[in-house]
This record gives sequence, C-alpha cells and structure tokens, in this order.
Amino acid sequence: MAEAAKTSNFIRNIIDDDLRSGKHTAGIHTRFPPEPNGYLHIGHAKSICLNFGIAEDYRGLCNLRFDDTNPTKEDVEYVDSIQEDIRWLGFSWDDRRFYASDYFEQLYDYAVRLIEKGLAYVDDLTADEIRAYRGTLTEPGKESPYRNRSVEENLDLFRRMRAGEFPDGSRVLRAKIDMAAPNLVLRDTVIYRIAHAHHHRTGDAWCIYPMYDFAHPLSDAIEGITHSICTLEFEEHRPFYDWLLEALGFDVNTRPRQIEFARLNLSGAITSKRKLRRLVEEGHVRGWDDPRMPTISGMRRRGYPPAAIRAFCEEIGVAKSNSTVDSAMLEHAVRDELNRHAPRIMAVLRPVKLVLTNYPAGETEYLLAENSPTHGGHRYVPFGRELYIDREDFMEDAPKKFFRLKPGGEVRLKHAYIIKCEEVVKDAAGNLVELRCTYDPETRSGGAAANRKVKGTIQWVSAQHALTAEVRLYDSLLRSEESEEEENDDFIAALNPQSLEILTDAKIEPSAALTAAGTSYQFLRVGYFVVDPDTTPDHIVFNRIVGLKDSWSKVK
Repeated sequence: MAEAAKTSNFIRNIIDDDLRSGKHTAGIHTRFPPEPNGYLHIGHAKSICLNFGIAEDYRGLCNLRFDDTNPTKEDVEYVDSIQEDIRWLGFSWDDRRFYASDYFEQLYDYAVRLIEKGLAYVDDLTADEIRAYRGTLTEPGKESPYRNRSVEENLDLFRRMRAGEFPDGSRVLRAKIDMAAPNLVLRDTVIYRIAHAHHHRTGDAWCIYPMYDFAHPLSDAIEGITHSICTLEFEEHRPFYDWLLEALGFDVNTRPRQIEFARLNLSGAITSKRKLRRLVEEGHVRGWDDPRMPTISGMRRRGYPPAAIRAFCEEIGVAKSNSTVDSAMLEHAVRDELNRHAPRIMAVLRPVKLVLTNYPAGETEYLLAENSPTHGGHRYVPFGRELYIDREDFMEDAPKKFFRLKPGGEVRLKHAYIIKCEEVVKDAAGNLVELRCTYDPETRSGGAAANRKVKGTIQWVSAQHALTAEVRLYDSLLRSEESEEEENDDFIAALNPQSLEILTDAKIEPSAALTAAGTSYQFLRVGYFVVDPDTTPDHIVFNRIVGLKDSWSKVK
C-alpha cells in the first residue's frame, strides 16, 4: 500500500494551535515510553507511528524512553526486541535513548521535595487497606491514620526506606492531595513502593522504585517533552500528571501536556501483554514471534511489510473514543503492499502427480514466465513430462461450472500448454495416485493454436525440478472474530485449535531456491508467502502471510 497522506486529527490540531500561539519555539518533542516487560504488539505500532510520525512531520524530536520502574517484570531481552521493532518499522531515536532509571536520583529528590512541602507522606497501611480506604465513585475516601505525620518523620522514614530497613509491602510513599476528590487517582496516589529486587540496569543500588504515575510526568519534564501522547486509559491520570508538575513548580507555559487517544483494538487479536505472555509461557504458541501473535516481531516473521503497518495505522486515524478495527483492514494494507512488490512464482501445496503421456520422456524445456506485473522482469520455468498440480484443481465428479481439471476436460497450464485429462489412476483403496493427460504442443506461446481458449488455468510445478517445502498456514488465534475482552481471563478456552496447519510436502518452483528468510512471494492463485527463519539449505519453510482474496471491501 502506498504511504497514506497525513491527515489532520485532534492531536495535530492541538500542536498546530500551540505552534501558532508561540508556545513551543524550540520545536515539537514527543516520546515513546514502553515498559520492557514484554514484546510490543500492533497497538504499540500505532503509538510508535503516531509519536515518531508527528516528530518527523513537524521536524521535531522523538525520544525512546524505557519505563523500567518495575524490576520484577523487566528483562534486557525485551529492551532489545523493542529497539529492533522500532527500527524495523522505519523509525529512529538517533542518540535519544533514555531510561526512567536514568533519573532515579532526580526522582528521589523530587519525592523529598514533595515531603518537604507537606505534599507527600509515608503510609504504613497495607495494599488491601489502601484500597479499602480509597472509597468509591460515589463515596469519599478515608484518610490514612499516618497521613498527618510530620515532615521530619516522613523524611526519616523515606530515607530509611531507601536504605533498605523495611520489608517489601510494609510502607509506601503517597502524594497528599484530597481523599474526597471526585477522581479516585487524586486520592493520595501511591508514588513509591519498596521492592528488594535486582534491576537490569541499576543492579541492587535501589530497593525503592517510583510508580509509573510519578516517573512518567517527571521524565517527560526532564527531557523537555512538549506533547506526551498516551492511550485513553491514562485520561483519568492526567489530573495527577498536571498536579505533580504544578506542585514541583514546573512552568505551566512550557511543561509537557498529556494528550490521550483511543488505543487500537483489532478484531480476532489478543492485545493484552499479560495474556500474550501467558500464551508464550504456557506453550500455546511457539514464542513471542510466532506468526499467529499480534506482536510486531510475530507480524515481521509472518511476512507483514513494515510499510503496510505504517499505512494501516495512518488509514485508521486517531480517535478520542475506543472502538474495534476489523482485522480485514490490516490484511488489506498488507495485501496491497505485497501485490505491488512480491514476485510471482508457482507452488502446489497439496500435490498430485500428473503425467503427460505424449510428452517426450527425459526432455526438459524452459518456459518464459513473468515475475511481476508491477516491476516486470521474467524468469524461465522448467517443464517436463511429469508435473505436480494441486489436489484442489482436480475433481472426478465435477459439477457443471467446475472449470478446472476433470476426466475428459481441458485446462491451460499457466505459462505453458493446454492439457486434457485422459485417465485417473487410483490405488487399491481408491485413493487418487496419478493423473494421466495429454498436451497440445501447438498451444504454447507462438504455436499454431496458442490462442485456443479454455475456461480454466491452473498452476503447476515440474516434478523433476520442484523444491519440497514445509508450508505453515496460519489463522486467527481466537475462534471469535471479536477482539478479546480485557477482563476475560478464560480466553484460553476461546483459542482456535485450527490456527496452524503444517503442510510438509508442498512443491515449489526452483526459482525460490536459496532465498533469504523474509523474502516474500505471491504463489499464483494461492496467496502471499514468506520464507521463514527456520529455513536451512536443505529444508525451505514458508509462512502464509495472507490469501489473495480481499474481504475488506465487504466491511468497509
């Protein structure tokens, strides 16, 4: 799919207004702040395209910042995979790779300043007690009995928390705001917790870690972010974002502004990182890059072109309310991109041998075939007495409108001759073993009967020259075409048992030999396929990317 033209949306309108008012004379500065606790998925791709794309369009900057504030769930593996995904999508952070852990000392100092201003306190309530004291949407919360500790006592306890004197869960630091606030986030938000856990970057230097609500706005401010673009679930957190920056004296005219947009929900796709991790850990998929996974690494291995994902994200736009996008729209973008760039070859997924009884034994000729209607080019395809055709292209008891091969019927072999089925050979059990046909030598291009018409054309592969390949056919992980419910923990029961079919004896024309992993083809009349990284010189593996049929027109 050609890169879509950039369209206006409410985020761009806000930025345009800020620029017109002269608010950001130094330029636009965004950030992409992933947590390194799993692999990125299609929803993150939308955020990547939005944040990096806005920075590019406004000739600004976009930082990559890892929100590494929860060491119990983070790993260097995820840090590496996230960077690979962003690069693969076509974006760069240049020298602006940061970590929340870069600012741990500054964040600690900011917390001390809040305590000194009487705006934070150490609380000894348990997590369950804090939840119980919080109140509800219709009832105000109840103040902690530790809320009115003196500044001196809070400073002492917080320093001792840092020194490691207290066990996990025994104390937290909370912002002191308003336990009767209509927004529950403002009811004395927890901003630090104790966690005696090894951090992948800071080692054992810290045993207290800032909460995301605390680290995120301050990291934005430290980096000079102008527009902090988040998904919609952070909308209720925005008042705390603004309260914190105000409380610490950041200028309202230059400090970051948080803007929320609707996250991407895709029909038939699981986009909860917790659920994706469970699929991997319980062995329901082969890994984070399983082509059935909606992870960026899974889509890359499936053969989705990065340009198609960028075009899809642009096409769906930026909304203020959540909705579900039909997965057919993503497939349309993928198919459109591949249709323009993937070379055509012939492949037979479920082979049946076909013998041309009147073709000279031992002879091979090479027929000219077009590589791509878009980019042109040609190749030579070997043709001989013994061929393979697809089992689905033959029917013994064919209905009237079956225009492929049948006993006594004729079809054209793509790029080759018209053939006629003369005999069907079966084994003792009645299974189809071989088709015996004759060919009309005058129907090849340039022959006397080259223009003779038949209603069916099928693909084929020379039996002598064919590559035997493993082909993996993928379907949706979920049986339902609806998107997964975040609150539904029984999603395992909804997994599609037919999400993967493996064919071990597919026959591919020899032009695909020794191609690199990631090379995509259109298998004529079958679909789009990509060479999988499992491929070796002796064993080629293809993944089906998408079929040829575009269903998006039916739902658009």
